[in-house]
Amino acid sequence: QVRLVESGGGLVQAGGSLRLSCAASERIFSGSIFGINAMSWYRQAPGKQRELVAQITSGDDTNYADSVKGRFTISRDNAKNTVYLQMNSLKPEDTAVYYCNARIGLRATLVWGQGTQVTVSS
Repeated sequence: QVRLVESGGGLVQAGGSLRLSCAASERIFSGSIFGINAMSWYRQAPGKQRELVAQITSGDDTNYADSVKGRFTISRDNAKNTVYLQMNSLKPEDTAVYYCNARIGLRATLVWGQGTQVTVSS
């Protein structure tokens, strides 16, 4: 069972930056049909549904929510089995618990991390 561990959350003032990390317990984007083929960051604010923030695939394609385009960047370090989310120009509305997600194998099984809190003060 793949395990994901997020880190890097915290309290930051509006306009500031944070970098979130998601470390996987096995190789990411190995090319195996049974392995991790996409990783994503989601977030959930109080009283709101969980929403996709950014995704990166084995082909290095990236996808972003409109609300974070131009401010957030998702990247990966295969050697460290880690995916990052660089968040710049943070706004109070970015406040949420951020979750890492991995899509695995042909059945697209989803595995979630435990989440990390990001709080942006105005």
